[in-house]
Amino acid sequence: MIIVTGGAGFIGSALIAALNKRGITDILVVDELGTDERWKNLRNLSFADYVEKGDFLEMAVEKKITPPIEAVFHMGACTDTTETNASYLIKNNYEYTKLLAQWTTDADIRFIYASSAATYGDGSAGFSDDEKKIENLRPLNMYGHSKQMFDLWARRTGLLGKIVGLKYFNVFGPNEYHKGEMRSFVLKAFGQINARGKVRLFKSYRSEYADGEQKRDFLYIKDAVDMTLFFLDNPHVCGLFNIGTGKARTWNDLVKIVCGAMGKLPKIDYIDMPDSIRHQYQYFTEADISKLRQAGYEKQLTSLEDSIVDYVQNYLQPAPLIQAGPDTQPSPRRL
Repeated sequence: MIIVTGGAGFIGSALIAALNKRGITDILVVDELGTDERWKNLRNLSFADYVEKGDFLEMAVEKKITPPIEAVFHMGACTDTTETNASYLIKNNYEYTKLLAQWTTDADIRFIYASSAATYGDGSAGFSDDEKKIENLRPLNMYGHSKQMFDLWARRTGLLGKIVGLKYFNVFGPNEYHKGEMRSFVLKAFGQINARGKVRLFKSYRSEYADGEQKRDFLYIKDAVDMTLFFLDNPHVCGLFNIGTGKARTWNDLVKIVCGAMGKLPKIDYIDMPDSIRHQYQYFTEADISKLRQAGYEKQLTSLEDSIVDYVQNYLQPAPLIQAGPDTQPSPRRL
């Protein structure tokens, strides 16, 4: 059996879809469905059972989950970078992950968990996934700090030599539709273009970056999942690893590519950045994936151009829009 926490979420559901393509259906899905529409991500998937997050740990500790368990992909977390309830983030992202890591390692189960590129903060300490350097990282928000806390704990306890932590950069693609304000900007731009023919980008407040020239490492979900499954296929590989393309691109690039995929000319309004995020804003992120390559991952990653064309033309455009507005959400195909 394979267990996927956050299995109805963005990366989790895409991971299950990829496992299904391998013919794997003995999967236990763990999530907290709540009132949003992430449940729709489960409709096309094949799995053995579903358990709510609140019940899962108790079942595991009381040995109510039938062995053998090959691996646990812990993708479940609060991923809202604007969440200010530190106690909630500590309990949900840190304490829960600690308990899972202890249970899996004690039971000799492969444990692969989602860390985050948010741990790198403003990037002044670099973007190396060298575990000896993570003490120097200073996340800009509480979400990133909660992820950093577990990375540090796993290193101090020696568990990083037995488990895998994946620092996902800016992942986008199908199955993210339920994420609200945490949707990728590819999806937001698509909605804005459909609604009013132009896209809003934040102005730059640093002289070395022109408006819209801030850079991110944008990674397509299909590549992110393939990289994640590399660690299932190679159980001897452990530690922290960046999951990105290794090539930063500008927001202006992204908008131009989305417009091109839609057959439209790019039109951009540069707007003021809210004070609430101005001092937490990352102007540059770029994954150093040399460690992943050295571990044996050799596949060529999809270009940003090809990724966005696939997402827009094969998942977004074929579907009708639900409503008009600057952040119109499509009701598109899922993986």
